[in-house]
Amino acid sequence: MTQSPPTPEVLRVSGQSRPNAVAGAVAALLRSQGQVEVQAIGPAAVNQAVKALAIARGYLVGNALDLTVQPEFIKLEDQHEERTALRFLVCAVPQP
Repeated sequence: MTQSPPTPEVLRVSGQSRPNAVAGAVAALLRSQGQVEVQAIGPAAVNQAVKALAIARGYLVGNALDLTVQPEFIKLEDQHEERTALRFLVCAVPQP
């Protein structure tokens, strides 16, 4: 029996999210779990998420880690309404 990889922790980012706080959470989850999923609905939230990912790269330098991001569109249920969101699957990558 093969085990499926663990599902990553999900962080939801809003337009009011603080990029530094999100970056800290992303970096901590990458250090401990190796991956994290970041979800954002709307242009302001996507902007904050992308800024957070850029900041998180800097937080990981001291751990000899970098990150890769795989973005994709997904459908999410938001207040009983289906919304299109951006999903960023973020994975830690060891630096040489």
